[in-house]
Amino acid sequence: MSPSKLNLLDFKNKSVTTLHLTWFAFFMTFVMWFNLAPLKPLIMGAFKMTEPQWKALLIMNIALTIPARIVVGSLVDKFGPRVIYSGLLVASGAMLIAFASAQTFEQLALFRFLLGFVGAGFVIGIRLVGEWFPARQVGLAEGIYGGWGNFGAAAAAFILPMLALHVFGGENGWRYAIGFTGLFAMVYGFVFYIFTRNTPKGSTYFKPKRSGGLEVSSRKDFLFYVLINVPMYLILAVLAWKLSPSNLKLLSSSTTYMLYGVLFALFAFQFSQIYRVNIDMLKNGSPDHDKYQFKQVAILNWAYFVTFGSELAVVSVLPAFFMETFSGLSMAQASMLGGSFAFMNLVARPGGGWFSDKFGRRLTMTFIMIGVAIGYMLLSQINASWPLLLAFASVVICSLFVQAGCGAVFAIVPLIKRRMTGQIAGLTGAYGNVGGVTFLTIYSFVDVHTFFMVIAATAAAGLVFVQFLKEPKGHMTEVNEDGTVQRIELS
Repeated sequence: MSPSKLNLLDFKNKSVTTLHLTWFAFFMTFVMWFNLAPLKPLIMGAFKMTEPQWKALLIMNIALTIPARIVVGSLVDKFGPRVIYSGLLVASGAMLIAFASAQTFEQLALFRFLLGFVGAGFVIGIRLVGEWFPARQVGLAEGIYGGWGNFGAAAAAFILPMLALHVFGGENGWRYAIGFTGLFAMVYGFVFYIFTRNTPKGSTYFKPKRSGGLEVSSRKDFLFYVLINVPMYLILAVLAWKLSPSNLKLLSSSTTYMLYGVLFALFAFQFSQIYRVNIDMLKNGSPDHDKYQFKQVAILNWAYFVTFGSELAVVSVLPAFFMETFSGLSMAQASMLGGSFAFMNLVARPGGGWFSDKFGRRLTMTFIMIGVAIGYMLLSQINASWPLLLAFASVVICSLFVQAGCGAVFAIVPLIKRRMTGQIAGLTGAYGNVGGVTFLTIYSFVDVHTFFMVIAATAAAGLVFVQFLKEPKGHMTEVNEDGTVQRIELS
C-alpha cells in the first residue's frame, strides 16, 4: 500500500486504530501542558500575581520538559510505549488536579514545574507509531500523530476559557476547568492501556542492551554524543539565570548558584551513564551489522532546534508583533493572527511526513530548510507599510515550511535504530525545547526583525547540515534477546 492510500477511516485496520488512539493521547498531553496561558487573567487574579511571577510560571512550565524527554525516551525503549504513555497520562492528570487545587503561589509553581514532565509525551508516540507502520508510510503516520497532537494547544486555548467562564463559572471556574481536563486524561490513560499494544501481533519489540544512554558505534560518535548533551544543560542554566536576582529576581543568589551546581552534577552523572552503556564498544568496537551513524541524530537535532524551536518562540512573539506593527488591531485579533502559525500543524506536519515518504528524506529536508530560511527572512521585512493580508500570508507560508519540517524530522527518527527510537526521539524532541528557550533568550536582547533574521540564519546552517544526511534505505539490523540478528526493511 502506498502512503497516499492510507485510509484513516479504516478502523478495522489495527494500525489505523492505534494511530488514532495515540494521537489523541498526545493531544491530551498538550491540552494539559498548554492550559496555562488561556486562563492567565483568572489565575493571576486568584493569586494576585505580579507579572514577574507569571513569567516565572511560564518558565517552570517548560523547564522540566528538556530532561524529561531524555528520561521518558529511555523508559519507552526499555518498558514499551503502552505502559509509559498510560502511566504518564494518569500521573500528569493527577498532578494537574493538584495544580488546580493549589492555595498558594509556591504550591502553584511547584506543581507547574512538575507538570513540565507531560511535555515528554510526544516522544512516546513516535516509537509506538513507528512500530505499527512500515517505512513507506511512517512519515505520513508520524505527521498525523504530531500534527493532531499539537492541536491540543489550540484546543486548550479555545475550550478552557469557555469551560471556566460559561460552564463552571464563578471565581473557581478555572480550577474546575483545569481539574476536569486532568480527570479526563486519567480516565483516557486507562482506556489507552486497554486498547493499545506495543507492536502488531507477531512482531518483536526490540530493547536496548543497556539503559541510561544511547548506544553509539565508534569513539568519534561517543565524543560527539557527549558534546550534543552540553547545550541542554547550558539552556537549563539560562532558565535558572532568568529567575535569578539579575533578571526576574525570584531566586536568591545562593539558590541560583546551587542550581548551577546541581546541573553540573547531573551532567557528570549522565556522562557516567553514557560511558557505562558504551564501555564495551569503547574497548572492543561495534559489530558491523549493528553500526549506525550518530551524525544522523545530530542533524535531526539541529533541524528540530530550528523548526519546532522557532515555533515555540515565534508563537509567543507574533501577537505582540502584529499589535505593535499594525495600529488598530485588538488583542483578540492579534492573538488570532499569531495563533495561525501553530494552527497550520494540522496540515503541514502530515504533509512534511508524506513528502518525506514520497520524494526522499534528504531532498525533502533540503527543500524545507530553504523554505524556512526564506520564510523567516520574509517575516523580518514586515513593517507598517505592508498590507495586513500580505503580512498574514507571509506568516502562513513560513509556518507551512516550519511545521512540515517538524513532520519530516520525525519521518526519519524511527528509521535510524529501531531499539533506540524512544531515546533518539527524546534527544531530538529535547532539542526543540532548547531551540525555543534559545530563540526567546536572543529575542530579549534584540529587536524583532533581528530575531527573525537569526532564525533564518540557523535554518541556512541547517540547509548545509542536511546535505550530510544519509537517506535511509535497504534495511536496518537489530539483535534479538537470544542473540540472533533480524533485518528490518526500510523500503
